[in-house]
Amino acid sequence: MNTEEFITAHRTDDVRMLALRGCPDAAIDMPYALDQIAGWQTARAKLPSLAATDGIVFPPHLSMEQCSSEATACYKARLMARLVTEAGVTDRARTAFADLTGGFGIDFMYMSRQFGRATYVERDERLCRLASHNFSVMGMANAGVVCTDGAAFLKQTPPLTAIFLDPARRDSHGAKTVAIADCTPDAAALRPLLTAKAAVVMVKLSPMLDWHKAVADMHGAVTEVHIVATGGECKELLLVMTAGGCGDVRLVCANDDAVFATTEQATRMPCPIAAGDWAAAATDGSPTVSADEPLWLYEPNAAVMKAGAFGAVAEAFGLEAVAANSHLFVSRRQVDGFPGRRFRMETVCGMNKKVLRKRLAGISKANVAVRNFPLTAEALRRRLALTDGGDTYIFGTTTAAKSHVIMVGKRF
Repeated sequence: MNTEEFITAHRTDDVRMLALRGCPDAAIDMPYALDQIAGWQTARAKLPSLAATDGIVFPPHLSMEQCSSEATACYKARLMARLVTEAGVTDRARTAFADLTGGFGIDFMYMSRQFGRATYVERDERLCRLASHNFSVMGMANAGVVCTDGAAFLKQTPPLTAIFLDPARRDSHGAKTVAIADCTPDAAALRPLLTAKAAVVMVKLSPMLDWHKAVADMHGAVTEVHIVATGGECKELLLVMTAGGCGDVRLVCANDDAVFATTEQATRMPCPIAAGDWAAAATDGSPTVSADEPLWLYEPNAAVMKAGAFGAVAEAFGLEAVAANSHLFVSRRQVDGFPGRRFRMETVCGMNKKVLRKRLAGISKANVAVRNFPLTAEALRRRLALTDGGDTYIFGTTTAAKSHVIMVGKRF
């Protein structure tokens, strides 16, 4: 049995157990085989198109961990296509694109399709060899590979149509970094050269970074900020830059198929605070919310939460905030197109034990969450004597009047 036969035979096996058993044959390159098996298993969920392509070679674990998912790479490809069109480019055959931090090359594979000529730049020789092989397997005739430092390439390259940059977010000791200046290369330091060399520049940053700070670090060059989330988790922060910049920054919150766009200025608007009759249930137990007269509750998705675009969302959909720091919104009418989850709440009450017992009668399990509430979700679940799961949703939160309330309903 050779190495490729071993990989095929054990593709779905537990990689850790394979490593513990050791190499069964001296002809098998075991470290390489384990990388390929682990890489393919990761790709099945993260990069399904590559997992389904025969002949693809996967990199070691760290590069697989750091590379974009297929979903986020597709998003960037669509975004790049729009940006190039808006930049006035009409002859795609004469366009030139460079990815200055190639890595495994996932983003390059998807974005390069928009251009007549595309250059993958990477200083790691092993990754360059792997990229050359995979680009050939995928029939990417327009792709070239240059093994050098991205900043060095940028200084000597002629003008390009577009540039992509995904700075390494680890220091010399391998520890994760977040700040732009702590990444390699420093995109802020390269900003003048980046915008001088290309009409469109896209920089991918850590989703943990404060996007306001990132925009400020780029000194007026940022025209768009994209916060990209998949599966309810923020994955990427993308900055779009041009040489001229603009007066206001467009902010886009993309969460799977839900996209909400606003402006940086709009995020600073104060949220309208709810003062409806439903809140009275928190103090006197009156049934102002019922199955016949529900209250609609809206929970923003991960991208909107990261953006802090609460005022803009409330304004766009005519909603009221439960409280300034609760990050939940309500209305007496159903709103379509909201970027997040919607719930039809049938019960709202305070923390009085007798009232809670009555309002929660017949409910033995629920999905419990808290927003701006003195208890954790687990502590509240125990207080309510509930098990986790089912189709009932319970939110513990605090109203604008500082009352702690329990809101009970179903996802819609």
